Amino acid sequence: MKLYRAKDYYDMSRKAANIISAQVIMKPNCVLGLATGSTPVGIYKQLIEWYNKGVLDFSRVKTANLDEYKGLTKDNDQSYYYFMRENLFRHVNINEANTNIPDGTETDAIKEAARYEEAIKELGGIDLQLLGLGHNGHIGFNEPSDIFPKETHIVDLQESTIEANKRFFASIDQVPRQAYTMGIGTIMSAKKILLVVSGEDKAQILHDVIKGPVSPSVPASILQLHPDVIIVADEEALSEF
Repeated sequence: MKLYRAKDYYDMSRKAANIISAQVIMKPNCVLGLATGSTPVGIYKQLIEWYNKGVLDFSRVKTANLDEYKGLTKDNDQSYYYFMRENLFRHVNINEANTNIPDGTETDAIKEAARYEEAIKELGGIDLQLLGLGHNGHIGFNEPSDIFPKETHIVDLQESTIEANKRFFASIDQVPRQAYTMGIGTIMSAKKILLVVSGEDKAQILHDVIKGPVSPSVPASILQLHPDVIIVADEEALSEF
């Protein structure tokens, strides 16, 4: 693991965006694994800024998102499809046909999981996978468990995740209870992984991820075993180090 300390959220976002932009510049037809949530928003804003300045070209880039809520349509403003469109895709010259997100409206979980796993394989795998970190150590929607799920699957969201995400919905009752997510094995098959972490509320779990034992009870701890992981975290998130 390579750990880069950022002064604050803005600095973290800029450092992480630099890593992603380097990937796009060095390999214009790269496959980016993308994440949603509040942490990556600043990264996407920085990438859009550089695109508008003519620094970046997304025309040949392909993407695969980590996850999607089950039951939400693409036009639902809380779906991850909507999030990616509003926070990145519609602001750059990416071909929508080259973007991949699980279909939250597919009721057959086995069918959709298999389809998405195959779609990632057809892309040739992921060159760089962007990850955020959940308060309980989840990556994607891989919640603490007794095992590391290997491939894309459907997951029952834990109460801590539902509680953390309720701020995005009108009420906690509207937060979906299930989601499609890449499995740990799928994430670990990426050539490079970029984990971004911000805020004092993530300090203890980040410490556990880096310094603790590798255990499915802290899903992100598996990153200790990946050969090429970069962590960019701000000073608050690193306050336990």
